[in-house]
Amino acid sequence: MSSALRLAGISCSFPARAGGSPYTAVSGVDLIVGEGEFVAIVGPTGCGKSTLLNVAAGLTPPSSGRVEVLGAPLEGINKHAGYLFQTEALMPWRTALGNVMAGLEFHGAARVEATRVATDWLRRVGLQGHAHKYPHEMSGGMRKRVALAQTLALDPRILLMDEPFSALDVQTRILMENELLALWSQDRKSVAFVTHDLEEAISLADRIVVMSAGPESHPIGEFAVELPRPRDVAEVRLTPAFLDLHRRIWDALRDEVQKAHWQAMA
Repeated sequence: MSSALRLAGISCSFPARAGGSPYTAVSGVDLIVGEGEFVAIVGPTGCGKSTLLNVAAGLTPPSSGRVEVLGAPLEGINKHAGYLFQTEALMPWRTALGNVMAGLEFHGAARVEATRVATDWLRRVGLQGHAHKYPHEMSGGMRKRVALAQTLALDPRILLMDEPFSALDVQTRILMENELLALWSQDRKSVAFVTHDLEEAISLADRIVVMSAGPESHPIGEFAVELPRPRDVAEVRLTPAFLDLHRRIWDALRDEVQKAHWQAMA
């Protein structure tokens, strides 16, 4: 499998605050996301998961190491990637349709074409009857669907997703996870998905990368998810194979979560 995204020897250090020592968020990270592969990155709070996504997006230059996108060195912003943040970046003065159109128009699409593509994507995420609504008129799940349509309308080769469903209630979150899998199965984009939720990671991913506690966080394990697709995220969590994989990953992750907890309490 050829790689869509490769992080090689990535370290990220940040300046000291108020006379303290510089903080190294991640150190010596090697990570590959293959073409069409769904990779989840899990780890305790503060382990640098979001930092890695920012590096992959070209938003944070690494202190050392290199980033390759589709076989070429990354220079500046990653134009092949779409980034779905934890909080949706919708413009409150634009309707659902207008928000999905915005990125298309910014990239030079004519208004008629932007309207056509945005309308189609709102249909694909189940919002065909809500194009006229503004963000304050929509539920959290609806806003997340608009953000997903906004990202996918640009047809990126790579999806970077930073805990995109963490703010949703449990029922809506399951619906959105299934929605994401259904959309992903249509063209198998390469996905780097950050989450603190181990059940979510196993339900969605082909492979899971486990990060150590910070500072100087780094991968401490990788696990293949050999659960059959297509998956229903609620049903698959009841299977023996899921529970066995959950136990094995948690055995690797438990000490790091406890370490992060005690560091936060210190």
